Amino acid sequence: MPDATGLELIAQDLRTAHGDDAVIGTQYFRDKAAVEIAPPVVREVLEFLRERGFGFMASVHGLDYFPEEPRLGVQYELLDMSAVDRITVRLRVPTDAPTVPSVTPDWPTADHQEREIYDMFGVIFEDHPDLRRILMPEDYEGYPQRRDFPVGGEPVWFTHNEPSA
Repeated sequence: MPDATGLELIAQDLRTAHGDDAVIGTQYFRDKAAVEIAPPVVREVLEFLRERGFGFMASVHGLDYFPEEPRLGVQYELLDMSAVDRITVRLRVPTDAPTVPSVTPDWPTADHQEREIYDMFGVIFEDHPDLRRILMPEDYEGYPQRRDFPVGGEPVWFTHNEPSA
């Protein structure tokens, strides 16, 4: 993994290549490197890291930081298979404008993972080739993995639950 110094050097190179607003911050915690970026530059940042050797996208995750704003997050886990290195790229978007550029055209493995994040959290991935629900029915309302989603499910009515006349 990039150590703390290596992470700061990567962040500085990203700022140089894509502007000071591209990198919001870095975190090095328990030997794990993470860089938080602005959502509009996600494709450029991931391509920059690919050129640096992080050519394998292991996973894409959705997160809910309720009650903080921006509330919704997307996290990309990238691996450098030759150096046995890992870096996390994070971004956050508000619930009133939860849009992120899709990375599926550049990273085909993100296809179904972006659809799952859309389905469970409501993050809209712009220019995704097939953005539709993947786990829930098409007519389902709400996003089940958001922290404010009602817990307990729907009541199941049996004949003994029906009110007697």
